[in-house]
Amino acid sequence: MIDFRGRLILLDIEGTVSPLAFVHDIMFPYARKHAAAWLGAHWGHEVIAQLARDAGVESFRNALEAEAAVHRLMDADAKVTGLKQLQGLVWEQGFRCGDLRSTLFDDVVPALDRWCENGCEIRIYSSGSIHAQKLFFAHTIAGDLNARFSGFYDTTTGSKRETASYAAIAADCGLPAHEILFVSDLVDELNAAQSAGMLTALADRPGNKPAPPSGHPVIQSFAEITLA
Repeated sequence: MIDFRGRLILLDIEGTVSPLAFVHDIMFPYARKHAAAWLGAHWGHEVIAQLARDAGVESFRNALEAEAAVHRLMDADAKVTGLKQLQGLVWEQGFRCGDLRSTLFDDVVPALDRWCENGCEIRIYSSGSIHAQKLFFAHTIAGDLNARFSGFYDTTTGSKRETASYAAIAADCGLPAHEILFVSDLVDELNAAQSAGMLTALADRPGNKPAPPSGHPVIQSFAEITLA
C-alpha cells in the first residue's frame, strides 16, 4: 500500500494501465499489417521524412522501402519518434473504424475516478506518441477517458530511461518532483524518475516480465495507491 501525499500521478501505459498482451499481440501487429497501405495512401506526409531519419537514410524511394524500414525498427523495438508517430496514425484508422478497442486492467477506471474526485492530477508518459495515447484512451472498453488526464508526454520529451526527461516533466507540471508519483512496470524507468526526485511504484501486473530486485514499492493494483 502506498500512502501518496503528493499532487500528481504519472502513469506508464503498457504493463501498467493496459496488459502487455494487448499492446504487443494486437496493437503492434495491427500497425505492422496496415503500415504499407497507410504509407501508400499518404505518401509525402511529413512523418515519412522523420521515419527516414530514424532509419538512418536520407529518404525512401517508395512505400515498400518505407514499409521495410518500419518492420526493421519494430523488430528492434526502437523507441524513435517517426515510428511511434506512424504507428499512431495507423492505429487512428483502426480505432475509428472499430477494429481496435483498448483493454484496461479492471482497477484502472475506478482508480482514475477516485484520484480525480480527490483533486489529484493525472498525466501519462509513454513511448507511444501523444497522438496514439489520446486515441488509446478515447477508445477504451470503458469509453472515452481522456477527460481524466491533464497532460501527455512521449519521446519528444526524452527517453523514459533518462533522468532529464522526468525533470522536464516536473518542470512542465510546475510541481516539485517529490510531489509526483510515477508508476511503471520497468525498473530502469523508475530509477530515472527516482533520480529526478519523483516518488515511484513498480506495477506488478499479470503477464509482465519478472522485475529485477529494486527498492521501488511494488503494487499489483491501483487500489493500493491511497491519497492522503
